[in-house]
Parts: sequence; structure tokens; C-alpha cells
Amino acid sequence: MVKNILKLTFFLFALLLFKFSAFGQTPKFRVLAFYSTKVESDHIDFAKGAIAFYTKMAAEKGFAFDTTQNWDKLNTENLKNYKVVIWLNDFPHTDAQKQDFEKYMKGGGGWIGFHVAGYNDKYTNWPWYVSFLGGAVFYNNNWPPLPAKLIVDDNTHPATKRLPKSYIAPINEWYGWKPDPRDNKDVRVLVTLAPSNYPLGKKNIISDGDIPVVWTNTKYKMIYMNMGHGDQIFDSSTQNKMFEDAVLWLAK
Repeated sequence: MVKNILKLTFFLFALLLFKFSAFGQTPKFRVLAFYSTKVESDHIDFAKGAIAFYTKMAAEKGFAFDTTQNWDKLNTENLKNYKVVIWLNDFPHTDAQKQDFEKYMKGGGGWIGFHVAGYNDKYTNWPWYVSFLGGAVFYNNNWPPLPAKLIVDDNTHPATKRLPKSYIAPINEWYGWKPDPRDNKDVRVLVTLAPSNYPLGKKNIISDGDIPVVWTNTKYKMIYMNMGHGDQIFDSSTQNKMFEDAVLWLAK
């Protein structure tokens, strides 16, 4: 009887020790996601979905995933703690935030920008960022948001290696660009809006053109993804593979 009690006590102690070690493990890397709540409601919905998605992924893959609405944390001292930063539905608005982000990227940091994070126009007044995006400047968009067929240009890249040659992406507002980032020698286009979608939209219509929706500027550890409008973006198990693999690629 005493022996059985001792065995049970030892088993429970070992189990407790195992749980303690598992939860106390040092994360493989750290990711910081920035978002805002004083933006378009569909962009807030996307951020909520993204936070849930990456929180779950972090628990499964053993990395730390932090979030903040305080864009002043986009500073050199804080960014030292993170391998990857993600802009979910906004972008920096102060010169200090912009300058420290630029230092972070030039120093080898990793970045994922979703949807409106890549928005820029002639009034942006941040030349480095336009160059960082491969020269792409917002030109037009479809409305209302719609699903679309996407062509995977490059299945050899770590972020798109698990995608098929084409797939139907969930409802999103799609951006067109002028200049086309594909014209930049440093840009590697990974996914493009299929021409078979045209005309795309009802109020605002994209009728033609080459429209990359996912690309990387090979001078940096970065990837821009035009997905990010609404609460259905993470409904595609196919597309979700790219969202996962992009983080793992940048964290290496």
C-alpha cells in the first residue's frame, strides 16, 4: 500500500515537473505584431483574426507572439527583442517610429506587412518606405471586397512552397500598384491576381493589369501580403499555409 502511494506520488511529481519544463521552455524566437483599433472596422476584424491565428501557431511551434497597439514600441531598444515584426492593419505615423523601423530592417530584422500596411501614395512622404516596397505605390482597388483566383508565381520560395499553382482566396479588397513592383529588379513576386478575375468589382472596378499581391524585396527580410480586409481572410486552409511559412522563413 505504502509502495503504491510512493509510486503514485513519484508519478504525479514527474508529471508536474514535465509540465513545468514544457511551459518554462525558452521560446525559439519572438514575434511582435502591431495593430490599431481606430481604423476601418474591416481592418480591425482582420487584426482580431490574425492575432487568434498567430497565437495558436505560436503555441504549436514554440515561439513567442506578442501584440501591441502602442506604435511607440516600434523603437530600436524594444525591437532588439524580436526576430520578426508584423503590421496587421496600420503603419507608423511619427518620424521616430519610421526611422527606428528603417534601422531595424537595415540591421537584418524581419517584417510582414498585411494589406493597408503597404498603403502609400504621393502624400506618404516616406521615400525609403516606397523603395522598401519595391517602388510600388497604391493606384486603385476593387469594391466591394470579393474572393479572387490567385496565381502562385513561385513555388520555390519558403513562404509559398506549400501552395498550389493557383487557388481561390477568400473575400478581400485587392490593391493595384503603379509602378508595378515586378518592374523592380530586387523584387521577387510570389503571388499575382489572375487576369481571369477581370473585371473585378462593382463600384470600383479593376479591369486589367498585372497586379502582384504577395512579394518580397530581396534586399531585406520582408514580405508584403495584400490580404487583410475583413473577417474571412483566415478561412482558407490553403492560404493559411503561406501565413505560417512566411513567419518561419523570416525567423530563421
